[in-house]
Amino acid sequence: MATSLLLLTDFFQAAGRALAYATNLAEPLQARLVLLHVRRDSVLDPEMFSGQLSNLSREAITLALQSVTRQLRVPVVAEVGHGRVAFAVADAVSRHQPALVVLGRPDYSATPDELVQTTSLDILRAAPYPMLVVPHSVESSGPPRRLLLALDGEAFDLGQHAGPVRELLSALQAQITVVHIRRPEAATDEPSLEAALPASLGLDWPVTDTRVVSGTDPAEGILQAARPTDYDAVMLIARRRSFLGNLFHRSVTARVLLHSELPVLVLPAQ
Repeated sequence: MATSLLLLTDFFQAAGRALAYATNLAEPLQARLVLLHVRRDSVLDPEMFSGQLSNLSREAITLALQSVTRQLRVPVVAEVGHGRVAFAVADAVSRHQPALVVLGRPDYSATPDELVQTTSLDILRAAPYPMLVVPHSVESSGPPRRLLLALDGEAFDLGQHAGPVRELLSALQAQITVVHIRRPEAATDEPSLEAALPASLGLDWPVTDTRVVSGTDPAEGILQAARPTDYDAVMLIARRRSFLGNLFHRSVTARVLLHSELPVLVLPAQ
């Protein structure tokens, strides 16, 4: 099966930025884009009656998808799903087996974290899968080359996603800087970064540099390290406890997803 990237679109600004970013990713991967628009017409959707959803007709959706696909310089197929976004994405993932799910992050700056209901959280809960979240403010001019990989010192296993992730990084010819985030309460006998790397990076990833950030809140440490002047994207290893809990806004993964100035590549680990 040819490599593909599954892009979620609602035709708003954030989705447009994600589309540009995904297009620049698709070229070095020689991948096609699967453009998915979900008609959120389920009565179980928490935003169904809030006025926050677009209410495009079938004809308008068809015209919008045609307009978008005509402008793309990579192969593309367009689909329309129905109901809850997470379930529609899970269905598309099962059929297309994409290398990544890509979506835009709207502007949440005026909304407290506790009140934000993110599509990325719903998708991770329904079908944990490598996901790229592109902030609405990011303008893409080429594929990402400088990546920041945040580790906490624990070994991880990407399972079935290990091969596709390795192929993605190889195709991008990316340079990876590993930042080890030491929690303020970390014990003095916590494994060193050097000890953790062999187990964690058994994928032969092209690590070019390592850093250690100590004595700070983990999410803050990652956000401070992930500067747009130094890196093109940040990668997070997300264990199930990072996105299954009810208090999502307290997890490191969630806070970085909500506040990073860089695109965030979330890699679910076993």
